[in-house]
Amino acid sequence: MEILLDKRVVRQIRLSAQDAIEEGDTETLREDILEAFTEEQVEEIERRLDNGDFFEFVTDMLDEWSGDDVDELFELMDTQLGDVGIEVKFEKATAAAASVDERTEADEDEEETTEVDDDEEDEDGDEEELDEEDDEDEP
Repeated sequence: MEILLDKRVVRQIRLSAQDAIEEGDTETLREDILEAFTEEQVEEIERRLDNGDFFEFVTDMLDEWSGDDVDELFELMDTQLGDVGIEVKFEKATAAAASVDERTEADEDEEETTEVDDDEEDEDGDEEELDEEDDEDEP
């Protein structure tokens, strides 16, 4: 089974986790994690758990969490749910990583196609920098 947690939910859990780190209280974080899942998702998770109690599952997960790092909490959630056959995806992280990869590839492609143009143009000062580099190569 795959569960997608949307941006709003991920943001709320992150904020609650940060508050838990600062205040040392995980009660609000526990509630926010529980509310992140629909009733149907909770029922499916409980069917897969040995003890059948999602509240206890979240409590145990928070007890295992070091309480120092928000990303560690998301990794732990992913691992713990993965252990019972639930693949959880965090929309914000996935979408952000994909868009960064796409931008990086697009930037690299743009750099390759405009590199020659930058050598010829003097408008943005690139020619001077390139001339200095060329001078370093000369004896």
